[in-house]
Order: sequence, then C-alpha cells, then structure tokens
Amino acid sequence: MKQRNVVVLGAGKVGRLVSRWLAESGDYFVTVVDRTQELAAFATKRQDGSPVPGIVAAAADLGDESVLAKLLAGKDYVVSCAPFHLTRGIARTALAQGVHYLDPTEDVATTKLVKDLSEGADRAFIPQCGLAPGFITIVANHVAAPFEKLDTVKMRVGALPVYPHNWLKYNLTWSTEGLINEYIQPCEAIVDGQLVTVPALQDSERLNVDGLEYEAFNTSGGLGTLADSWRGKVRNLNYKSIRYPGHRDLMELLLQDLKFRDEPNELKRVLERSLPHTYQDVVLLFVTVTGHIQGRYTQTSYVKKVYGDEESADKWGAIQLTTASGICGVLDLHAQGLIKQRGFVRQEEVPFEAFVKNRFGRTYA
Repeated sequence: MKQRNVVVLGAGKVGRLVSRWLAESGDYFVTVVDRTQELAAFATKRQDGSPVPGIVAAAADLGDESVLAKLLAGKDYVVSCAPFHLTRGIARTALAQGVHYLDPTEDVATTKLVKDLSEGADRAFIPQCGLAPGFITIVANHVAAPFEKLDTVKMRVGALPVYPHNWLKYNLTWSTEGLINEYIQPCEAIVDGQLVTVPALQDSERLNVDGLEYEAFNTSGGLGTLADSWRGKVRNLNYKSIRYPGHRDLMELLLQDLKFRDEPNELKRVLERSLPHTYQDVVLLFVTVTGHIQGRYTQTSYVKKVYGDEESADKWGAIQLTTASGICGVLDLHAQGLIKQRGFVRQEEVPFEAFVKNRFGRTYA
C-alpha cells in the first residue's frame, strides 16, 4: 500500500496512541500537532525516550483555520483528537484542503455539522470513530443483521477502573470534557418507533456481567447515527453508559443539585483535581437485540471486555486501546478501499468482520 500522510490533531491519551500505531505500521507518515511543541513531541517518543520512526511533531493553534490549512495542505488524512468544540473549523479546513477527515467525538451537534459539510464532498468524512460511538455501532449493526424484524436494540458501554476506590467509583481515563458533555446533553433514542430525545442520567437500570453488578443510564452520543439510520426499522433503540452502582446518583447531585451543569468548566477543574488517572481500566461492551429470525421471537447478545495493557512499557489503558483501535481500524479500511470512499460515512456502514480482522481492529477480536 502506498504510504499515506496523516495529520493527528491533539497529542493526548488517544492522539498519542493513534499516532504511534499508524507510524509503526510503516504505511503512514504522521504529523502530530498540539498547542505546544513539548506536548506534541511527547507523542513521538516511546516510554524509554527512544524516538518513534515516522512521526514528526508540530505546534499550532488548532482553532486558527489559516494555520490548519497550512498543516493539512497536501496531506491524505486528518484525525481530530482535539476537543469537540474545535470540530467545525477542523472539518471545514479538511473540506477546503481536500483531506479525508476522521474524529472520535460523541457530541451530536458537531457530528451534524460534519454531516452537513460532507454533502457532495469528494473526500470521506467519518466522524464518531472510536468506542461509543464507533465500534459499539459496528457491532450492534452486526448483531442485528440476521433479524428480519427488529423489536429492541440495547447498547451499553462502560469505561471503568478495575479497582474503584472512591465514592464515585470512577477514574479519569479519557476526555473529562467529553465525559461531562455526555452527562449533560439530551440523548437520542427510538421509543415505540418514534425518534425522541431523553434526558441524560435518567432511566437507570441494573445489569450483571460475569457476577459483577453494574448500573446503566442514559448518556448522550453513544448511538452515533443509528437512530437516524434505523428509524422506521426498530421499535426501541437506546444507548446507556455502564458504571458501578452509586455513580449516577452522585453525578446527579453534582450536576443538578449543586448546579455544575451550568458550570461545566468548573466541574472539569474539580474532577481533574480530585480523581486520579489510571491505566488499570476495563472497557465493557454489551449489546442485546430482540426481534424475529425466521419468524421466531429471538434474543441475541454480544458481550466483550477489554483490559488495559499493564505489561507494556507504555501501559496503554483500555479506553485508549479501544478508541485508537476504532479510529485506526476505520482509517486503514478506508485506505485499503474497503469502505465508502467519499462523502459522509456512518459507522454502521463499516463491515464487522473486516474490522475485527484488521491489524488495528484486532483489539476487539
């Protein structure tokens, strides 16, 4: 395969691993960009300080579209691992520069902006790659495929510490801004065949996996574009985040009673000051589909746990591994011509078997 040039915007937890994986494959040359040279350069080195071949670092204001235009000129792909509020400018610059665009955002409003921008584009715009939305959408579509008539599809995902040790039973393993956003924004669902919005943190339920009890509740963005794609095809469709019991009540206390939903930046500061990061995490995926197969009312479920890589020198967490896998796997399938090549690409259009057999998608195999 001809080597492709990729720009990764944001050298945080996920952007760093995306850059590493793509460069180490030998099929991609990566420019990783962050607001300072020091932050960007961190992604170009292994834990022992040795350089990673095929990556260069650059510093830039990711909110300045004229600067972005220079960075993207002549490149093949841009992967935005930047905060979701920068998505519009990045996607608009990708369109102007003729560069394929990917991001892992869960934010519904910015995804709609990307969809609008992609109308008639001769490059691919693939938002919502990653875990949820992302692989959870791919697997839900796969599990639902044998059903000639769908009744209910339940999608549940949790990114959790293996050893919870605080009242929230939670550690920071991914974007704090994204976490708060999914706890605040309205959530799409299909209820009795109608596309509706439901409030975040509500409709709490209990579930048991491998003898461990969890709670799950509405959070925003995890359905990706499935609600739109399956409208008129399923009676009930919903997405909920999985947490350890008690987490939801404390988050509702913070967001509702203490009014932090009106001060998300202040809550971000409090959480990042108080909750430690951990690489000892686990990602739990749970999809259940009910409907009719060959005229018989049937239920099929998919359950998967992915743990962080404690043995590696870099100690990649499970949320990093699963999110980077979703991004890199889809990008690689696109580069190989195995998915839609231009315009707006939905995660449910990505073939499950091709994804899990892909060198990057094998995290989920």
